[in-house]
Amino acid sequence: MKLLRPTSLLAALLMTMAGASAQVSPTPPAAQPPAPPAAKKEAPKPKAPPAAKQPAATPRPAATPRPAATPTPSPSPSATFEDPNVDLVYGAYQRGMYKTAFDLATTRAQYNSDPKAMTMLGELYANGLGVKRNYPKAAEWYQRAADAGDREGMFALAMMRLSGRGGNSNREQAVKLLASSAKLGNPKAAYNLALLYLDGNTLPQDLGRAAELLRVAADAGNAEAQYALATFYKEGTGVPKDLERAVRLLQAAALADNVDAEVEYAIALFNGTGTPKNQPAAVALLRKAARQNNAIAQNRLAWVLVYGVGTPVDKIEGFKWHLVAKSAGKGDPKLDEMFAELPAADRAKAQEAAERWTGAATSKSRLDGGTSAGHPVAKP
Repeated sequence: MKLLRPTSLLAALLMTMAGASAQVSPTPPAAQPPAPPAAKKEAPKPKAPPAAKQPAATPRPAATPRPAATPTPSPSPSATFEDPNVDLVYGAYQRGMYKTAFDLATTRAQYNSDPKAMTMLGELYANGLGVKRNYPKAAEWYQRAADAGDREGMFALAMMRLSGRGGNSNREQAVKLLASSAKLGNPKAAYNLALLYLDGNTLPQDLGRAAELLRVAADAGNAEAQYALATFYKEGTGVPKDLERAVRLLQAAALADNVDAEVEYAIALFNGTGTPKNQPAAVALLRKAARQNNAIAQNRLAWVLVYGVGTPVDKIEGFKWHLVAKSAGKGDPKLDEMFAELPAADRAKAQEAAERWTGAATSKSRLDGGTSAGHPVAKP
């Protein structure tokens, strides 16, 4: 049996710049503000001198009546947000209580000028969560958050300016916003700025600079950047070729559930490229990626199941995945020939299993809206 073929990665990365659309996941306001300073100890009050003794014959004056207690004024709305460790806005957002998140964020933005709340309002307007979708309004709130120094607001506004949502496309402004956000430690901004250097349309192509930015984002745990940087090291793009380093990055991205990295890491494990060979582990990763509807993984999984390499032979399951991959445009003439040689009953079983899978996958795609939310740009 031939070695599993690696996929082409660099070309796929370039395709990600065709359409940039941001789906921002705002971070809690508590993530960035510094810890409140420790309370100062009050200086001890000086002890009052002992009172002079009154002569026994002098009667004490009657006690002066105390004035009525003054009612305690109700706290201002800003008092709700004095504890930086309490984030009711983000908590409501995470629980899907978008109208509550909108109301709380509006109050926080109005009374505290909180840039995180402004970013949240931009997110809610941009996605129509708890409020009618309004891209210009989202851009307005993202702009206010960016002006107040919020790196997530900068990133979100940059992605809107790249795509032209909420106004005209402004790639020059987008670059400045991405650079500012990346400088403040936003790995998504560093990753997308790297893609602009790689693309060479908005910025002059600079593979070395792209690699530097990908490394920043990868070190911060961004799985897309880890996968992209692995591509650079695998092909020697902007960095010296280093297969072992490429595989380590693929492993990290695969552990973070990046399906493209799962496929590439599985192929490396299967062939023993840049890492010790481990075919059972490779097959397990291919199964995982195949179930996420990656057609390349489905095709490779079909081969190993049909031939029984790294896993017991299972031709029904193998040809099921072959037919599923073929329906997604990853046909294989050799597997077609082998499928035709199967007994009619086995062909029928494989066909039925494939139809069940594609039907279930189609239904799930419709429920999900056909998109993969949470990624700043389309995945490579």
